[in-house]
Amino acid sequence: MSPVEIVRFAVRGLIANRLRSLLTMLGIIIGIAAVILLTALGNGASQFIQGQIAGLGANSITIIPRQPPDSAGTDGRPLSAADARALADPQGAPDVASVSPVVTVPASVDAGRASSDATVIGSTPTYFSGANVQLGSGRVYTEADVEAGRKVLILGRTVADDLFGAGSNPLERDVLVRGVPFRVVGVLAPAGEGQGLSNPDENVLAPITAVQGSLTGFGDLGQIVVQARSTEAQAAAESEINSILDRRHGIDDPELRDFQVISARQLADVLDQTLSAFTLLLAAIAAISLVVGGIGITNIMLVSVTERTREIGIRKALGAPPSAILGQFLVESIILSLVGGVLGVAVGFAGTLVPLGDFRPVVLPAAVVAAVGVSAGIGIFFGAYPARRAARLRPIDALRRE
Repeated sequence: MSPVEIVRFAVRGLIANRLRSLLTMLGIIIGIAAVILLTALGNGASQFIQGQIAGLGANSITIIPRQPPDSAGTDGRPLSAADARALADPQGAPDVASVSPVVTVPASVDAGRASSDATVIGSTPTYFSGANVQLGSGRVYTEADVEAGRKVLILGRTVADDLFGAGSNPLERDVLVRGVPFRVVGVLAPAGEGQGLSNPDENVLAPITAVQGSLTGFGDLGQIVVQARSTEAQAAAESEINSILDRRHGIDDPELRDFQVISARQLADVLDQTLSAFTLLLAAIAAISLVVGGIGITNIMLVSVTERTREIGIRKALGAPPSAILGQFLVESIILSLVGGVLGVAVGFAGTLVPLGDFRPVVLPAAVVAAVGVSAGIGIFFGAYPARRAARLRPIDALRRE
């Protein structure tokens, strides 16, 4: 019997039991759809996270206060302006390009009857390059503004729209930040939620001295933003930062540090590891569904062999070789699994079209090819036993069956 005839007989057998064939394929459809959808979500999440991290700046390093472990026996020292000055010393940190002390405070920004809740960030002009903040219009504040403590302000796009209307030009307008008047000198370029780990459109930036003098007081820093000289120098810059702050804070054991150094590279590594573990977990769940679907194929093919025992006996009595019987049942199981896999790919792809805001699932061609290949493999593996059982039936025993 030719391969074409084997396939024709297999298709005819499946069509004769359409509903049973469809129900048998459900497990494969669900499993493959889950694999496609989960891998697409994982790929999309990875790209989304990478975009957020890229928004921090390739060479950006952020230092934040950290509560030491209980064993340290101290609350630790906060970050200070003196720490920032020490890090800016080229003798002690030659791989550091710029240092920006930062204070932040949530505040209501008002313009007439309009109001917007924002995060006020006080820093120096180097913050714009260090934190990869882009100016849309107007100007950035200068070192002269910082030294004089001038109350000038740069609005995030969302804050500007809330206060003055979408697409407005608020330059040289006055606003109140917690009741303190500030003059708007610039507006940030629209960033969106995918830029950085927060939404810069909801921030307002001002000279650190103006924020401290009017809103927070001249106390501790919330963070220090450091820019390394290059991506290649980032690791060396982190080492210099740790060394300087360890010495200034009297820290001998890195485990007892009262500060934490965070870089885009570190965030990418941690998030990639977390995402990989999560993807593996989801893939394992999807694999269980595929195994269940494969067992369903084995079960239904065994039922089919039992129902068609006399047919097998007649064909063997007429000279059909065991290989033809084996091929027919094996092809039936492969077709069941393969068609289920293709339908599963379609269902999974349709699932990725559901809008998720800025997040976009990404279906890779390799995942589709792998899914179809796995489907065929499941058909071969789980259909092999029923096919062998059918091929080994003796004609005389098969013809006795009622």
